[in-house]
Amino acid sequence: MTPHRHPGSSRGADDAQGQTLLAHPSSVAAARRMVREVLASAHRDELVDTAQLLVSEVVTNALVHAGTPIDFHAFVGEAGLRVEVSDGSTQAPSPRRYAGMAGTGRGLKLLQQLGDSWGTLPLPDGKTVWFELDGNDELDENVPMPVAAGEGQGGAARGPYDDAVDVVLLDTPLLLHAAWQEHAEAMLREYLLVSLDDDDPMEVLAAHAAASDAISLLNQHILVPHLGEDPATVMAQAVDPELSSRRVVLHVPRASVPHFRVLDETMETALGLAESGTFLTPPIQPEVRELRRWLCQEVSRQAHGGPPSAWWSDPDVATTDAVSPIPWEDDVIATPGQAVLAADVNGRIVVASPGACELLRYDTSAELVGRRLVAIIPARYHQAHLAGLTLHLSNGRSPLLGRTVVVPFLRRDGSEVAVEMLVEVRRQEGERVFVAGLRPAPALPG
Repeated sequence: MTPHRHPGSSRGADDAQGQTLLAHPSSVAAARRMVREVLASAHRDELVDTAQLLVSEVVTNALVHAGTPIDFHAFVGEAGLRVEVSDGSTQAPSPRRYAGMAGTGRGLKLLQQLGDSWGTLPLPDGKTVWFELDGNDELDENVPMPVAAGEGQGGAARGPYDDAVDVVLLDTPLLLHAAWQEHAEAMLREYLLVSLDDDDPMEVLAAHAAASDAISLLNQHILVPHLGEDPATVMAQAVDPELSSRRVVLHVPRASVPHFRVLDETMETALGLAESGTFLTPPIQPEVRELRRWLCQEVSRQAHGGPPSAWWSDPDVATTDAVSPIPWEDDVIATPGQAVLAADVNGRIVVASPGACELLRYDTSAELVGRRLVAIIPARYHQAHLAGLTLHLSNGRSPLLGRTVVVPFLRRDGSEVAVEMLVEVRRQEGERVFVAGLRPAPALPG
């Protein structure tokens, strides 16, 4: 695996460093050392801090997404500092549209913000990610332009793969997939850090790279809907079937097919550790978990000749769980006519005031407490609710919190009622709780 060199890339270099690095976390420190030495020899100490930060991100991404040895080269020439990182994964990195508070997806954002230029170059057995850093904007005009953000998303471009399989995904929930992607990448990174302390680093990195390859393939082909932050716009657009795609085609290289099984197994193990309290991660809704299983199973089944099977969310997940009501210190629950619902971070109702029961035509709070919120939300809003809760817990996205919005609720008899709702986050008995004040609205939204 040899990094691509465009004509004149090392012309006039004052010094250069190059080395094949092992697929091991220690390689990040080795790459940082080499770039420091290159800049010191070229008397460009003013670039050290930024260069080390970018090198850390690019080499770390190569480790966790490729899991192969890395060819690292750094040199200073007429275009300033140029760094090339080559690995054995043919998947080109693509910027994610994650929120600023997300725990993942920052590497390419930093390249865009801090680098003077960056891009990817395909290799027969992998790729090279490069960046240049100078500060005087006089970069070599022969340097190829970087891949545009989001290029190729939503299509089924075949790329350089001859031995591949087309996987057809039917009725794919786009917003739910976007929320799962962000949650999954953050969880995989945390799981990687935990596993490196206890297991064989080479095996851990190989599994992480395989799982990341599967996630990247999904990201390249499945579009991300953008609803914005305006509550009225969110409520108008966050409905099915508009949030789903009738047919998505994944072009999966045969070599990547087993990676979806690795992704499924790794995520299941990571979720088990998270649920046991081994590391902190936001809870995940059962539908989001089932979506990941469906995606991985579709790839495996269709790669072996099976027919497509449409996504379908099991309505039984809305059944009542055994949940103890949270002791409520405020007297608002007992206020006559006051309609209040409260739910925990798992989306389960923990408080239902008499006013809320009356509004939704339930006889007692015991009929609501323990049920999941999806039981009282119309089906066309299920995806938006599940994705919204996942994204809020992952990165704090909250376009509907603290603002009065008109939403439809399902009554006990299946009819709908329009409700003005104001949701706030409170701490009760040390737990985070979403508290909604409700009152009848004149008409359903839309």
